[in-house]
Amino acid sequence: MKIYFAGPLFTPYEREYISKSAQVLRENGIDPFVPHESPKVELPDDTRSRAKRCFDNDFKGISEAHAMLAIVNGTEVDDGTAAEIGIFYALMKTDPAKKGIVALHNDFRTGEAGEGKGLNSFVLGCLREVGVICKTVEEALEHLKAWKQALSDEGVLQEEEAAA
Repeated sequence: MKIYFAGPLFTPYEREYISKSAQVLRENGIDPFVPHESPKVELPDDTRSRAKRCFDNDFKGISEAHAMLAIVNGTEVDDGTAAEIGIFYALMKTDPAKKGIVALHNDFRTGEAGEGKGLNSFVLGCLREVGVICKTVEEALEHLKAWKQALSDEGVLQEEEAAA
């Protein structure tokens, strides 16, 4: 099963956490698209801006994914992550092979016991409608495995493998 792994990736710590979490997913049969691990081949004739190349690359990852794992930590959801959540949500409306969004929210500064504010209400509503919010990578993995089993039971994964 392919997933899109959304989250802030602007510090070495954020990228390392996402990469280590992605490795756990891979070890459990989940194929994550990780934006910062995606090869960025610059072609000499490519006149697109850096932003357009980033959008095209990541949109392709989102559109090919069966599910999304999104890190929503911090006192504000990363704006790119929020956009990716919204795009995946919209694509789910017309693609039955898209199972949902698993949000990973394990930041003690926010939520019921934290001092900061919780998730943006619009993002939270989106997540609750099509997914689940988890506190650990292991909990998120269990939901992704269940969706992978559902795709297998529906024959979706077999059809995609045969087409590839």
